[in-house]
Amino acid sequence: MAKIDIYNMEGKVVADLELADDIFAIEPNEDVMHRVVVNQHANRRQGTVKVKGRSDRRGGGRKPYRQKGTGRARHGSIRSAQYIGGGRIFGPAPRDFRYSLPRKMRRLALKSALASKYQSGKMLVLDRLELDEIKTKTMVKILENLGVEGSALIVLPQRDLMVERSSNNLRAIKVSEVQTLNVTEILRFDRLILTQDAVTRVEEVYN
Repeated sequence: MAKIDIYNMEGKVVADLELADDIFAIEPNEDVMHRVVVNQHANRRQGTVKVKGRSDRRGGGRKPYRQKGTGRARHGSIRSAQYIGGGRIFGPAPRDFRYSLPRKMRRLALKSALASKYQSGKMLVLDRLELDEIKTKTMVKILENLGVEGSALIVLPQRDLMVERSSNNLRAIKVSEVQTLNVTEILRFDRLILTQDAVTRVEEVYN
């Protein structure tokens, strides 16, 4: 069974934890993770872009000049795309980019993302993460104790405003909860930090 050390907020190893093999010991499926990340990005697109076509432009109802005899190219409207003030051909229009993926695929992608962090040594487990006051300096000290230098995603079992607001000014740090955990965030941040209760909750939900 997969094991990982448990650290306290001073950065010292206080115990170890057995992890569920069905989540953290699987072979990460890169193809499925890619599909889910693309899907999440597509679902976030607003799709509100719009330009005017010929029918959206005012005027152009009369033929600008006769069809033959002028020596010029034939035209039917001054609102065609080649004219200034004309409509755009095949321009973008409002649309919905959202689409769904099978539930099993989404679940496998999340497991693969967690497994990839664990197997690459980018995952840390804390015995607890509790702050007495909202203070960025305290959060910075905890991260220094853990040896976290780059970006990190901190996962808690439930929302903690003390931890969340103490991390708001740290641009490379984000605090999330187990129920909002997603593949894009796990892969976007360099380190994954979970509390022991968060690991238990993840195993309950996804095992």
